[in-house]
Amino acid sequence: MEQVSMIGLDLAKQVFEVHGRTAAGEVAVRRTLKRSQVEKFFAKLPKAIVGMEACGSAHHWARQLSALGHEVRLMPPVYVKAYVKRNKSDRIDAAACCEAVGRPDMRFVAVKTVEQQAALSLHRSRDLLVRQHTQLGNALRALLAEFGIVSGKGKAGLAHLVEAVRTDTLALPVDAQFAARALAEQAVALEAAADKLERRIREQAKADRKARLLQTAPGVGPLSAHATVASLPDPSLFDRGRDFAAWLGLTPRLEGTGGKHRTGRITKQGNQPLRRLLVLGATAWLRHVKAHPEKGSPWLRSMLARKPIKLVAVAQAARTARILWAMLRHDQPYRAPAVG
Repeated sequence: MEQVSMIGLDLAKQVFEVHGRTAAGEVAVRRTLKRSQVEKFFAKLPKAIVGMEACGSAHHWARQLSALGHEVRLMPPVYVKAYVKRNKSDRIDAAACCEAVGRPDMRFVAVKTVEQQAALSLHRSRDLLVRQHTQLGNALRALLAEFGIVSGKGKAGLAHLVEAVRTDTLALPVDAQFAARALAEQAVALEAAADKLERRIREQAKADRKARLLQTAPGVGPLSAHATVASLPDPSLFDRGRDFAAWLGLTPRLEGTGGKHRTGRITKQGNQPLRRLLVLGATAWLRHVKAHPEKGSPWLRSMLARKPIKLVAVAQAARTARILWAMLRHDQPYRAPAVG
């Protein structure tokens, strides 16, 4: 086998495809590997550039292959797709990875550490539990509404229904009561589990110096600060704050042709959980500014006077993302602009 300088690796659960080329661009290896064979195979190869699509298990394999001396580069799958010549198979995907990883203008994804993935797993698990709790709450409300039982909106209204179901104070048929109790008990368990994860996140945010630093910015709480630190351990990965905001999908989509350019809605690409936290934090900050206008910046007060509230919330979230990047880059707390 000629010396391989660039390798494309298509990841899977059990069967992996390898496509390797020499420095001259000639195909040197095509292999199908079982999961147990991957590390042994790459341990025998000389150091090479390994390209993979960024996915759930990509960061684990990137750490494993980097420990063997290879240079691993993760790429967004949407950028690799352009190099798939025809049809779709694991072998073709591996060849596309090999082709894409050598492009000088390719954008790469930073490999996450074990600690980063562990911290972000708290947020993903909490988000899942919150979504399931919302689904159960809606199902319980719908079930009881069929029998003419309704309650107020929000968590307080749902808590009232759950308590009524658990104490058997509602006039329901036996089977409906049995079903409602099952939903209510599950909702209580989900809420307790989500609260437990949130407490752990808040404890870690309180103990982390960078997270405490970020919480000095308006609209940034423990959850947003913790998620930002876990998602962006090294701010030098981005040249400027706008690049970080674009990575979060908070910058406008740009369309242009014939010398004419038009900006549209935000792209909504990138880190969705962190983007959602920043938008929610911005919304809370806007409510505070509307009640106390003197605390808002001149820019924010001007936006509130001219634009819809939801648009201003997204604009404030994008501004917050740039501020957080600058705070991490320069290791300084938030400095409020002069309020006129």
